[in-house]
Amino acid sequence: MTSNISDTTTPTFDYGGFEDYTPCERPSLNGFALMITYFIVFLLSLLGNSMVVFVVCSMVNRRSSTDVYLMHLAMADLLFSLTLPFWAISLNSEWVFGNFMCKVLSGIQDTAFYSCVFLLACISIDRYLAIVKATQVVLRRRHLVRVVCGVVWLAAVILALPMVVQREAFTPEGYHAVVCFENVTAKSMNGWRTGMLVMRNTLGFFLPLLVMTICYGCTTCTLFHARNSQKHKAMRVILSVVLAFIVCWLPINVTSVVDTLMRSKILPDECDQQNQVDLVFQVTQVLAFLHCAVNPILYAFIGKKFRNQFLHSLYQRGLIGKDSVAMFRKGSAQSSLSSRVTSITL
Repeated sequence: MTSNISDTTTPTFDYGGFEDYTPCERPSLNGFALMITYFIVFLLSLLGNSMVVFVVCSMVNRRSSTDVYLMHLAMADLLFSLTLPFWAISLNSEWVFGNFMCKVLSGIQDTAFYSCVFLLACISIDRYLAIVKATQVVLRRRHLVRVVCGVVWLAAVILALPMVVQREAFTPEGYHAVVCFENVTAKSMNGWRTGMLVMRNTLGFFLPLLVMTICYGCTTCTLFHARNSQKHKAMRVILSVVLAFIVCWLPINVTSVVDTLMRSKILPDECDQQNQVDLVFQVTQVLAFLHCAVNPILYAFIGKKFRNQFLHSLYQRGLIGKDSVAMFRKGSAQSSLSSRVTSITL
């Protein structure tokens, strides 16, 4: 929900509408600062998630099902981050990339978003089956994991189609800049916004969050009575990933609900309230975009096995010497004992 539409264009996760524009002076964060922030997030995500994909691919026959899910999660975050430079460039001018790129980038970003949250839910189910039910069925049958990932990506593409259909690069009446936005009439905008809000918040946040809460709640109870320190360490990283998802995406979901209620006149929409929601939305949007760069940082700082595997992969390719690999050899024997149950996050 960017203010001053003549100066900035609206990124994908804006729930606003042009017919809602009022004479209120809409506040806006510094466009240049936002652009730099987007580029920094893009670079961090590109580096970190590429490293995750590299590590998982180098594991060959030692990948667990969680490792495969984490690799697809990194790929989803990579796709999401690849769209950020385009939105960053448009922040200080207008949409200059044409109608085709508007639709493609909007579709990619929505697909990556849904894939990310669905994969996090799959990881929670996978950990529940492996620890609570003590079953290795999914771990032994890797093709099932590939099928699940394929279904996740297909579902994400289908859910992103409405955004692809409605998004266009155009100049709204009364404005002097080209924007990439939903080109729907004022009469149908409220129904469109409400439908997209319900779908995104339900399927893209609250339902997966419910699945994660149930699965990790049961898993945590089981581990609380167990004495397997390796499983405890693995769960520590996975739970950190879920917590990061909640911290990054809950604020913008709550803000979007408040914004829609205000535009529907259910809540007061005076200028002061509009201004407050506008600023909060811009801040929470940056926080949401930051999520695509967070997970690799968690793996690197918390996951011992991930760091060891990364060093070992570099050593195998002759990129580092034996001295650097000493860190890998330390503790690798202990980690290998549980590699079938845990993951690169350990």
